[in-house]
Amino acid sequence: MTMSLSDLRVFCSAARQPTLGAAALELHLTPSAVSKALRRLEGDMGVSQFDRSGKQLLLNDNGRLLLARAHTLLALAEQAQLDVMGERGAIDARIAGPALLLWRHADTLAAALDAYPQASLRLQPQFEDAALAALARGDCHAALVTQEAIAQRGGDWPAAWQCTALGSMRMLLAAGRSHVLARGVPPASVSVPCSMQGVLPHAFASPTHSLLCGEERGRHADGWRGVAGRTIRYWSDDVQLLLGYVQSGRALAYLPDFAVRAHDLLQVELAGSVDCSEQVLLVWDGVLAGQWLHTVAEKLSMTSTI
Repeated sequence: MTMSLSDLRVFCSAARQPTLGAAALELHLTPSAVSKALRRLEGDMGVSQFDRSGKQLLLNDNGRLLLARAHTLLALAEQAQLDVMGERGAIDARIAGPALLLWRHADTLAAALDAYPQASLRLQPQFEDAALAALARGDCHAALVTQEAIAQRGGDWPAAWQCTALGSMRMLLAAGRSHVLARGVPPASVSVPCSMQGVLPHAFASPTHSLLCGEERGRHADGWRGVAGRTIRYWSDDVQLLLGYVQSGRALAYLPDFAVRAHDLLQVELAGSVDCSEQVLLVWDGVLAGQWLHTVAEKLSMTSTI
């Protein structure tokens, strides 16, 4: 029996997508080419992997068994090819995670791949559980998640998965330089002290869902641990819109430290407030990962900011 790796890749896409057309779009092929690849694979295997219902393809028992093996076969084949080619390898690095974490680590990920001039970096925005599921399916090489997401999985954790610590992400109360709290603050200052009583009368901007896990958390979605009673006037799950409200001076917001620094916002220092921070990790499969990913993980661990 012979089996083409390219046909196996088509099979994995067809198993993941609802229709042949969707699989064709993902693979940049025609639906006819996808259909021919699936027929070749069925001919090579001697059994069908799908039950067809109109335009839909439904995995049968044979298909589910093959899919469980296909990701490992493809990963090992990719690993062998790239390890042999070394720095000349055309790596398509796929990293999944919440958009907030991808934004935070986009530059360090790019820098870690500088040793591979033929590499491309594909950042896939997904909430934490979805990113870990994509890693398990083989749809990405690594996932960016927080320590909390890992703790919530408990014992449901593949033994081969490794975690590379990328430092902590601290949440800060931020104000724009045109906000009333910033009056009289020197341009070179990065923070302004304030009491909780001085903060609560002002409008806040906040997401309704966690920007990390996607869970709806209402008034606590941003991780705010201060006393109840703040007025949230502006709601958005888009961090760029939240930043816009802060920059304009319309609202305060509880934002990650790197976003506050990147947009020249003021940290509002609250005396006695409870610090909120998240430990960020890169999760990857230590068995199926190629040498390039081992190298990237090592470089990230060396350049992480604690």
